Amino acid sequence: MINAAQTLTQSVVASIPSPSVSSFQLGPLTIHFYALCIIAGIVLAVLLTNHRLTKRGAEPWVVIDIALLAVPIAIIGARFYHVLTHWDFYFGEGANPLSALFIWEGGIAIYGALIAGAFGAWLGCRWTGIRFWTFADALAPGLLLAQAIGRFGNWFNQELYGLPTDAPWGLEIDYPNAAWPVGLPEGTLFHPTFLYEVLWNGLGVIVLLWVGHKFRLQWGRLFALYLVWYSSGRIVWESIRIDPSEIILGLRTNVWAAILGVILGLVIFFVQKRRHPGYEPSPYVPGREWHPEGTVQSQNTDDFVDVTEPPTSAVEEASATSTPATK
Repeated sequence: MINAAQTLTQSVVASIPSPSVSSFQLGPLTIHFYALCIIAGIVLAVLLTNHRLTKRGAEPWVVIDIALLAVPIAIIGARFYHVLTHWDFYFGEGANPLSALFIWEGGIAIYGALIAGAFGAWLGCRWTGIRFWTFADALAPGLLLAQAIGRFGNWFNQELYGLPTDAPWGLEIDYPNAAWPVGLPEGTLFHPTFLYEVLWNGLGVIVLLWVGHKFRLQWGRLFALYLVWYSSGRIVWESIRIDPSEIILGLRTNVWAAILGVILGLVIFFVQKRRHPGYEPSPYVPGREWHPEGTVQSQNTDDFVDVTEPPTSAVEEASATSTPATK
């Protein structure tokens, strides 16, 4: 009995099991956990971004107007980027080109989502009058949160895992698996790159929230730190992944994308710091400000904009300092 308990304990701590199912039926529909993870991440990102935008003085839920454009465009861009960087998988010999449309089977790329989503967000900001960099800064922590939750979809799909490992936290993958490396025996454990990214992104959410509040980062500088934080971790996780990818000069395409992400983040940070040394006067571009009806509710905007009292005139100062007998 004791030996059996010890064996069970060792098996529990020796590896991370993968889910046995990746979808379930709801009537005629097949619901994929991968999609649910993506949707959950988007919803939480919208909620957090709405909180941060309204705190800066924006109209409540204006984020939804922006998301209506940004999210679909981001998903299309994410899928296009993935297909482009895995061309042979979809259009090589013996492949089914139509599978490029089967997004529910997995396969979206965050850098494609960032590129296309930035364009969609820019369109949404022009539509609503919100400053693009204000939105980007408000979005940054929520974006990392969405990415952390979305990575659980890779766990359900048993995909995008790393090199073989004998570490206690090795990931179990069902055998056979479409991405199983040739020559490795059944029972091999792999680095759980999904978990590494979940932890890194989760920590990044805390860091961005703290740094953004502590140093009042605006004009896109918090989003720049997001690019540096996420891309720095992605360089490491991407380097140990074993799923097929195009190789350029000895590096996977997403490693190059992550390197460019770090560089772009640093450029944005220092260029914006030089161009905009002060604080944003408003989350809206001039002439597009939102004026709430009725009593203005406090949005705690002192964390983000200069709300110090303007200097009083000489007449007001004299009146304020005069004695009761002379008034």
